[in-house]
Amino acid sequence: LGYKVVLQVTSVKADNLSRARRLVKEAAGQGSKVVLLPECFNSPYGTGFFASYAERIPGESTQLLSEAAKENKVYLVGGSIPEEDGGKLYNSCTVFGPDGEMILKHRKIHLFDIDVPGKIRFQESETLSPGDSLSVFETPFCKVGVGICYDMRFAELAQLYSRRGCQLLVYPGAFNMTTGPAHWELLQRGRALDNQVYVATASPARDETASYVAWGHSTVVSPWGEVISKAGPEEAVIYADIDLQYLSDIRQQIPITAQRRDDLYTVTTVKEGSS
Repeated sequence: LGYKVVLQVTSVKADNLSRARRLVKEAAGQGSKVVLLPECFNSPYGTGFFASYAERIPGESTQLLSEAAKENKVYLVGGSIPEEDGGKLYNSCTVFGPDGEMILKHRKIHLFDIDVPGKIRFQESETLSPGDSLSVFETPFCKVGVGICYDMRFAELAQLYSRRGCQLLVYPGAFNMTTGPAHWELLQRGRALDNQVYVATASPARDETASYVAWGHSTVVSPWGEVISKAGPEEAVIYADIDLQYLSDIRQQIPITAQRRDDLYTVTTVKEGSS
């Protein structure tokens, strides 16, 4: 069902777009029905790049995504791109159906502002604004919840998606050489295990010469918390089957959904804004 791309991103937007188109076609040729691209697949990742690479939606990059989805008859989760709207910049993921129509747009909810002394400091909020809606879409195969990178650290978002019936959570992301080896796989396995869902991520390939070096290692994790497909740091296409019977079996064997103590605790949405 699914496939994830580790894409080598360069400073030349046209090259990034043509590479994405080629890899979507490659994946569809192997029978993929849902395709996931990396965070910032059309531009280098960094606060100094967002403004110069930003586009309106619809725009050049989303036009390519629309065409690629339609040409290959796939559901295409278009990683993310820097979006400009009303004088503000967002880190936005668009999803297109097999007819080429845009199904949703998810603006990264949680901005990546971290400071690990001696290792990495990054402040997305210096240039980006946060989104304010949850993003879920339906396919004939399964229901999918969308987050971007840092969104994955927030267990509440995944819980809400699971409560809404999502069986697959997708997170285009670009963890770095500090947080990547420490937390990238752990977070995916945690979200999958907690919610008994499949979790898929897509990262840019590692470029040691970039100002922000991505960890890479796009991954798919099963509802058992098991890594079932994983790329290395280089550009690659990885594949995984989303087995809903297996998911259902796990939920019957360990029925945490029915065992939750809703009389003691709950996770709810405060603001109802949903794509």
